[in-house]
Amino acid sequence: MKKAVQNMVLLFLACAVSFGQSLSAADREKGIQYLEKTRDGVIAATKGLSEAQWNFKPAPDRWSVAETLEHIVVTENYLFQMVTDQVMKSPAGAPDRDVAKLDELVVARISDRSHKAKAPPPVVPKGRWSPSETLDRFLQTRAKTIAYLQSAPDLRDHVMNSPIQQPLDGYEWLLYIGAHSERHTKQILEVKADANFPKKQ
Repeated sequence: MKKAVQNMVLLFLACAVSFGQSLSAADREKGIQYLEKTRDGVIAATKGLSEAQWNFKPAPDRWSVAETLEHIVVTENYLFQMVTDQVMKSPAGAPDRDVAKLDELVVARISDRSHKAKAPPPVVPKGRWSPSETLDRFLQTRAKTIAYLQSAPDLRDHVMNSPIQQPLDGYEWLLYIGAHSERHTKQILEVKADANFPKKQ
């Protein structure tokens, strides 16, 4: 009898685990591809720029390409640290979270340039590095983010509140990183499309 009860408990626990949300291999691969795609977008948008092009500002209150790239790097480092130090130590989300819908919402909302946002002081560009150093730092940081997504377990098991008024899990915060760089790649392209953007010498 005792053995039968023990078996029932083990069966219940196995069912409970199987019904919990976990990151699928397909979603993990999709996230990696998105981080790679948005990385390549930054590289393409900044390739071959002259010093004048890096530092051109369409208006006094707008960022140059160099400043925008610096913001991407500082923000990615900030968000990555937040994921490892806070998100992955936060409580579990609701068991009925629609993760597919939330994944799509993060990418769509954060990459959308029609919704303006003011950067908080810690991630405002300050001329920390030269453009080439900034790009190197971006590539190093993105490699670390991709490696973490490739190997980290339990990315669906913890959620934390976000600026889009939805608690996001660890995976969604990594998508947020990619979407943030996509958003600011669009900003770089806007700067390059300005009528006064310097011609390449």
